[in-house]
Amino acid sequence: MEVIAHSKNGSVDLRGFLRDYFQIDPNEFEKHLYEYREQDAVRHVFRVASSLDSMVVGEPQILGQVKEAYATARAVGTVRAQLDQLLTRAFAVAKRVRTETSVGSSAVSVASVAVELAKKIFGNLHGKQVFLVGAGKMSELAARHLMAHGCASIFVANRTYDRAIRLAQKFNGQAIEFSRLYETCDRGDIVITSTGSPHAIFRREHGEMFLSRRKNRPMFFIDIAVPRDVDPGMNKLDGIFVYDIDDLQQAVSAHVADRKKEAERAG
Repeated sequence: MEVIAHSKNGSVDLRGFLRDYFQIDPNEFEKHLYEYREQDAVRHVFRVASSLDSMVVGEPQILGQVKEAYATARAVGTVRAQLDQLLTRAFAVAKRVRTETSVGSSAVSVASVAVELAKKIFGNLHGKQVFLVGAGKMSELAARHLMAHGCASIFVANRTYDRAIRLAQKFNGQAIEFSRLYETCDRGDIVITSTGSPHAIFRREHGEMFLSRRKNRPMFFIDIAVPRDVDPGMNKLDGIFVYDIDDLQQAVSAHVADRKKEAERAG
């Protein structure tokens, strides 16, 4: 949490406010506090709004949070001329950082990297079909990203059929009974798999079967299970592309490094 305040005489006691308002002993939180004044405070607000101080440099969510806090403060009358000017200018700086540098251009999540890789394989994602194997949160997030970028429909297979139904309904998709996995999985251009199986559930012979049914149209497997759901032998088939969680994390790390370089320009 950060508190931004303006004082005419520079004697505002924010520590005292935290102590009195929350009834907390200052010794409990003093070591966790940091404080900026005047130009340092202005620079800090600019960097926060521009997401240069974020754990993931360039993430867009932080600017939305600052704008939301600003709107709330204005609504209750706690933003006056100087603070209003500071925040308005911070939003303008954040916009310049995003338009004049590439700080926000690289994908920095497993889900967004998966979309990026899928685009490289298929050219574009319009009309492509997504097949989810397992109904975990990361699978759902990756599917959401793919659908937002033009994928047409979604299938969900899960060992617990009720969970498959609930997740499929979120996307107006179709639930598949897990016993029918191998006879239906070739419908997916992009397969996101994340089950709790101790052994690979997709092996080379499955890939050969899928390619035969698809008349060699390519399939992209995003394997985010630990241990792996897809046997490495699948990747040796022409027309099957497999990326596991390690591949995706490496791509994320490379993009984070790119953002940090751009953040140096923005700073």
